[in-house]
Amino acid sequence: MKRKLLFPLIAALLLAPWPMAYAYDEALAINTPVNIEPAEEAAAPKINAFNYTIGGVTPGDLFYIDSSSTTTDMHLTLYITNTNELVYQYRYMNLKIGIYVQTDIDQWEEVTWGEEEASQDIYITMQSGVAEFTLPGYASYKVTIDNGCFYCYGVGTNESAARPQFYLTST
Repeated sequence: MKRKLLFPLIAALLLAPWPMAYAYDEALAINTPVNIEPAEEAAAPKINAFNYTIGGVTPGDLFYIDSSSTTTDMHLTLYITNTNELVYQYRYMNLKIGIYVQTDIDQWEEVTWGEEEASQDIYITMQSGVAEFTLPGYASYKVTIDNGCFYCYGVGTNESAARPQFYLTST
């Protein structure tokens, strides 16, 4: 009788660690880092602001994201970090965010969100200073400013205060 119970007991003990090993592997895949690089100054969007003018934004790249080694979706948050300085320079600033996936070397295609979200554009403004979006893993992306508009009160002597500064986080 003891021999009949001994075999199932040994089998159960040998098989018990397997689910933990699977969960550990999955945890490693989730924690794979995402690489976020800012765009170079030459590729960045341009704002040509003067005293009491309404103007547009020249499109440009903000960030490059490499999530090719992770399987999980990334929740990204884009911030304008100097809104407290911009409110003294602008009455309003509305910027349309573009998100592109890399299809080949130096080839980018705009990300499609699916049928229910196809018409949604992403904007970041001085009022909120934040834009959020989610991207799937196993790809490389770039975040851009595609267009925008503003009303400038006056730039004054500190021209760098008239340019929005961006910060991108991934969770």
